[in-house]
Amino acid sequence: MKTITTTNARKQIAKLIESVRETGDVFAIGRRNQPEVLLIKFPTDYNASLSDITNVNTYSESFSFLDSEPDLYSVADLKKSYV
Repeated sequence: MKTITTTNARKQIAKLIESVRETGDVFAIGRRNQPEVLLIKFPTDYNASLSDITNVNTYSESFSFLDSEPDLYSVADLKKSYV
């Protein structure tokens, strides 16, 4: 994640938005190398009955890196332990 100053973000906002939209990159915007806000891609599906943070985590591919992780437990293992 790259941190951008508020001044640079103001000058390049259209370019930053396009980059986030196309690549899904996340940019931190802040002052003195301290991130204050994040510029992230809006969720593809938005459920108004859920909180904003739940929508962002669920639908914006925040956890897409887990797709390549192996499954540690099978459904049978979970049923055996929790049902």
